[in-house]
Amino acid sequence: MHDNLADLERDISDLGERAAALRSTHAMYPGDSASTAEAALAELGYAEQLLRDCGARLAEDAAPARRAGGDEERTLLRAVFTELSVPVVLLDHEGHIRRINTVGAERLGSSSGFLTGKPLSIFVDLRRRAAMRSRLAAVLRGGEAATFDSRLARRGWAEDVHLTLTRMDVATETNPLVLVVMSAPLRTPDDDSPAPLEAEIEDQVVVLGARRLDVLTRMTRLLLRSAGPGGAGEPLALYDAAALLADSYADWVVIDVCDRADDSTRPRRAAVATSEAGAADRGALVAALDPAASPLPRDVLTSGNSVLHPLIEDDSLLGSAPDGVPALSTLAAGSLMCVPLTGSRGVRGALTLIRRSNRASFRLADLGLIEEIGEHIGLALPPREAG
Repeated sequence: MHDNLADLERDISDLGERAAALRSTHAMYPGDSASTAEAALAELGYAEQLLRDCGARLAEDAAPARRAGGDEERTLLRAVFTELSVPVVLLDHEGHIRRINTVGAERLGSSSGFLTGKPLSIFVDLRRRAAMRSRLAAVLRGGEAATFDSRLARRGWAEDVHLTLTRMDVATETNPLVLVVMSAPLRTPDDDSPAPLEAEIEDQVVVLGARRLDVLTRMTRLLLRSAGPGGAGEPLALYDAAALLADSYADWVVIDVCDRADDSTRPRRAAVATSEAGAADRGALVAALDPAASPLPRDVLTSGNSVLHPLIEDDSLLGSAPDGVPALSTLAAGSLMCVPLTGSRGVRGALTLIRRSNRASFRLADLGLIEEIGEHIGLALPPREAG
């Protein structure tokens, strides 16, 4: 452990400069990422030791026989943690964020106040979430550090990241804590998760408004064709409605419909559409799922209330494949919403829209638009069959 805080501060400052140099080198020479990654891992090990020193000093300061000036040192160490140039998160034994430094909060796209108390796993891409939880459990159980590649996903972007998890036993804590350090990833060639995106243009208010108006206009034209002069138009093609939304507003669109008047608890999956190329297998998987056994559409059909998940916490909402893999994980989902298809005599079905984790999350304004579209589709559905 460092003998005094001055040495600790100096070493942390030097580490920050070296980390900045490595980031610059990686950006300028991406083809030479292997050597840069090796150096980054070495610096990561050193950062872990520095943080252990900070933790040990904090534990000493919390002891009953606190030496004079302990409060000041503890305050300084907290400031050092907050300003550390490496993204660092301190988790409790359940995986919830106890403390996060400034750079770490920026990496997760929010403020430390908002992030504190939330499970770190909900900021991990659905495909990597189970592995993250297992690694965390192993570190807490066995005490050995774990280091692995993962992927963060939050509000319109996805980012590959290398995580190092270290158990910390602190005298003042009943349960162990886990220190998580983030660094540049060691990418694998077989990674088929969504590619990271830059911030999307749809964050611009004017463009976003124009896109919503365009979607509503195109859907209105489709529904008017089904109405026809005097109500004698062609039947509404639900796949066409789903494909329109998938083409312009979501990555996956699912429509479930209740056909019979005497049983609204047995819906059928009427349409599944996607904007992704080469996704026939995943489309067939979603189409084969029973909507009555899928929590999200089932609850919307039963309650008639819309549901919005800007950030998906439960990956079982759309059901699971026969092998037990949640459908949302298979689709690399990041956010979703589900609205009722409301006709003149109540709920006729459910409309579910899904965006992948590398796109901007659905918002309340999106929900309002899709609720209106859902009502229009519900009114355009043919009368239910008699019981």
